[in-house]
Amino acid sequence: MQSTQIDLAAVLRTSFRGEIVLPGDEDYDEARRIWNGTIDRRPALVARCADEDDVRAAVRLAREHGLVVAVRGGGHSMAGHSTCDGGIVIDLSAMSAVRVSKARQRARVQGGALLGAFDTATQAHMLATPAGVVSHTGLGGLVLGGGFGWLSRKYGLSIDNLVSARLVTAAGEVITASETEHPELFWGLRGGGGNFGVVTEFEFRLHRVGPVRFASVYHTLDEAPRVLRAWRDHMATAPDELTWVHYLRLAPPLPELPAELRGKPVLCSMVCWIGDPHEGDRRIEEALSHGKRYGMTKATLPYRAVQAYCFPGGVVPDRIYTKSGYLAELPDEAIDVALAHAERIESYMTQLELLYLGGAVARVPDEATAFHNRRSPFVVNLAASWMDPTEDDRHVRWAREGHAALAPHLTAGAYVNFTNPGEAARTVEIYGGDKYARLQELKGRYDPNNLFRLNQNVAPPGR
Repeated sequence: MQSTQIDLAAVLRTSFRGEIVLPGDEDYDEARRIWNGTIDRRPALVARCADEDDVRAAVRLAREHGLVVAVRGGGHSMAGHSTCDGGIVIDLSAMSAVRVSKARQRARVQGGALLGAFDTATQAHMLATPAGVVSHTGLGGLVLGGGFGWLSRKYGLSIDNLVSARLVTAAGEVITASETEHPELFWGLRGGGGNFGVVTEFEFRLHRVGPVRFASVYHTLDEAPRVLRAWRDHMATAPDELTWVHYLRLAPPLPELPAELRGKPVLCSMVCWIGDPHEGDRRIEEALSHGKRYGMTKATLPYRAVQAYCFPGGVVPDRIYTKSGYLAELPDEAIDVALAHAERIESYMTQLELLYLGGAVARVPDEATAFHNRRSPFVVNLAASWMDPTEDDRHVRWAREGHAALAPHLTAGAYVNFTNPGEAARTVEIYGGDKYARLQELKGRYDPNNLFRLNQNVAPPGR
């Protein structure tokens, strides 16, 4: 095996400008490690690409030697698709440049950029576009799955603001997909994940986003039914500028929270207003006027700073397992199930997330992109997160049992970026039969041998 690895590296080095990391190298363990520590794989080679030609060389090597390919941006794939056993990891982390045109309100972003770098570059010009809510997430994987966050109700999904994508195909060709070039591929890239190639550059439409008004507050679980019912009813007619989400979690040891609440399951409400801060104050107070409040925090913040509010504490988890779904409606029975399951949370890093999309997301025609379930505004995500490997079973069980209890209320499908390692068989359900068939046709055209299969995989026709 070692001689094979050396041979592969020798072949790649003939045309490779970046860094090649092999088993036995000093930084091999760091190079193969991804965010989700429950995934422990050993690639034959990590190709840290310096440019697009390096990506082409790595793809060619994998194709010619029949090796599995993992594409790594930020290493945030919760399902573990950022690494592999015995194959090649195409690491884009060195390809992370962001170029912003303030005049055109456009950004060109290399495939290895993180959300934090993207937000920093665009916000330097008071511009932004919808993305995720964790600044150390890789932009590429998030966008190809759809991408939603604090700006989505106002400006849509990340893919709704994508102008073009430049990618290396399985054949090693470099093509650009947009509404006018390879438009069918552009349709598939917007929600179809990494099935069609390695995206080396994205072009986004940007929007003017100044300081935003943000607030967070905690409620006891006794108050939570009242608050969640009010949220459900309020968001049905809320303006697009308002994003209001909930996290069921253990109350962190914050000085503004009463000592008797700390470590107990609570409901954390977060509200973000994209628009005039004075109008935001009124809207936020209106939203958060239900139930007794603890630890109220309200501030006007740069948009990029809001991303730091995602995690309930200062420690980023090593291990994570998620189960998620959409709800077209949120009946009282579903609220009761979620709250009952929240009483079983045992880790400060675990969250049962209740999100509401709607707004601009729902106004894009469903057939416009491969992304599914635009018409189901409620998103539930049971994100079990912890540190100790000996606790894996009980935290995974918590997520699975909660999802099973909520299943009668869920619509078909799931969000690609929230899937876990055991959900490969759900791909048809995730996209729906018609979209899956259309994606299959694209797969047969651009990757007929399924070289790019470490994703929520769309199998080529006949395979």
